Amino acid sequence: MKLTSMCESKRVKISSFDQNGVGEVGSGLFGLPFTEEESEIVVFPIPWEVTVSYNAGTAEGPAAVRDASPQLDLFDPELADVWQLGVHMPEIPEDWAQESTRLREKTEAYIQWLENGQPEGDHTHEQTIEEVNQKGEELLQWSKQATLEYLNQGKLVGVLGGDHSTPLGFMHALAEKHEEYGILQVDAHADLRDAYEGFTYSHASIMFNALKIPQVKKLVQVGIRDLCQGEAELVEQSNGRVTTFYDSNLKTKLYEGSTWKKQCKKIIAQLPQKVYISFDIDGLDPKLCPGTGTPVPGGFEFEEAVYLIKALVKSGRQIIGFDLCEVAPGETEWNGNVGARLLYKLCNWMAVSQGKLEPVG
Repeated sequence: MKLTSMCESKRVKISSFDQNGVGEVGSGLFGLPFTEEESEIVVFPIPWEVTVSYNAGTAEGPAAVRDASPQLDLFDPELADVWQLGVHMPEIPEDWAQESTRLREKTEAYIQWLENGQPEGDHTHEQTIEEVNQKGEELLQWSKQATLEYLNQGKLVGVLGGDHSTPLGFMHALAEKHEEYGILQVDAHADLRDAYEGFTYSHASIMFNALKIPQVKKLVQVGIRDLCQGEAELVEQSNGRVTTFYDSNLKTKLYEGSTWKKQCKKIIAQLPQKVYISFDIDGLDPKLCPGTGTPVPGGFEFEEAVYLIKALVKSGRQIIGFDLCEVAPGETEWNGNVGARLLYKLCNWMAVSQGKLEPVG
């Protein structure tokens, strides 16, 4: 591990920290003691779910993951002393959480109106759409500037949502730091709808909006199993800019003898050197994320998804950032528990891809 520039306070904490001890409730992310200055990685929380169109709760995802994370054991047989990198999550912004709650009440009424066939007599919905779109733009600009500041400090950055609309600002920030990059999207949904339900920054429009960023040269979608005809046509008409690996096709090949290793190689071959990972938790089998907003049968086992991430790094590609979205607390701590472990893997393998760590052996 490369710790030549480590500050003295971090050295002291590393020497005194008991990595085998009990994780303390109320401690930092993963129970780690490091401040923002001392940490190589910053996980930026965005508690936002205004446009979710099915089950709510993802705005509480950052807190659920944070609260579950100290229960995670820090040892990784593939990465020695990985915890010493330092991971820090800033305070969850209460003002954005409150704004999400306020606007969510309005969008719920609007979505119900849509589902009821748009009966006449209610003229408040145009104002709701306008207000939500305006706040969505404000959220984009705020998150872009905040994450760009961390990137300019040399931090490795990941976004923890919130619904899947939340990382768009970070994608724009990365576009200011990199001439081009690709997106690896692990998801049950294609998220390629143009202003779904009238919301420019809908959770179902994140990849449609990402494709508006000129620096995004390639979008590779993996595990998709729920999309509309228009989204499928967008993929077909993208001239190769979007490649979708449908869950049903991946499973069919697996059942017929094609190894996951071979399929991961084909997926990774579609990506450029610099890669951003956008991980919607519903890309996993819903038994691993039952509280997520729109669970869909099928999806990946935990280790299948982690294998893909590791294979991406071992291919020599660089993970320039990531998001983990759509974790919702549900009725137990299970969702946060799984989310925390996936977040830990994303942080660690991003660090490996950027030369901060070397795998054991």
